[in-house]
Amino acid sequence: MNKQELRKLIRKKRRALTPAQRHKAGRGLTRSLHHSTQYLSANRVALYLSNDGEIDPHWAIEDLWKRGKEVYLPVLHPLRRGYLTFIRYQPETPMRRNRFGISEPDFRRGTHVPARFLSMIGLPLVAFDERGNRLGMGGGFYDRTLAFSRRPGQKPALIGCAYAFQEIRMLPAESWDIPLQFIATEKGITPLSN
Repeated sequence: MNKQELRKLIRKKRRALTPAQRHKAGRGLTRSLHHSTQYLSANRVALYLSNDGEIDPHWAIEDLWKRGKEVYLPVLHPLRRGYLTFIRYQPETPMRRNRFGISEPDFRRGTHVPARFLSMIGLPLVAFDERGNRLGMGGGFYDRTLAFSRRPGQKPALIGCAYAFQEIRMLPAESWDIPLQFIATEKGITPLSN
């Protein structure tokens, strides 16, 4: 199965989940993250707002706010096409829809933080494998933005957030793909062998 067919199949499966199944999985994701040192010790955490049936990190975001942590959301960078920036997200943050119809903080009114200054990034995905390969939506935004993480030194922990059924035995990897270090699902959190 090629990447296009795989995306279509798994996205269809995600969207077929009932609201109750999504709710239960989102709560499970938060419980799984609680077993991660990277999550518990992080001061600046980037997550995302669920779209297209993705596992919902809403409860993790609320948990981080309660713990006094800073939460950031990815925003399409208006000056560097194909890249993301991360903007602080709080309950009163002004939001807008980007060109894909996804809600994100208003770039002009938010506090920006480059990815290298985040402690942890929870990435949405379409599929993953045990080697840390991630299949996204195909735009390459995270791969371009996180390319710096290939260099030695301090970098954010990269945790893929997904339903357990999104695991594929082996995904084809491209040279520009940025591997995940952990995967968090509704069933647990697992370090990946990359």
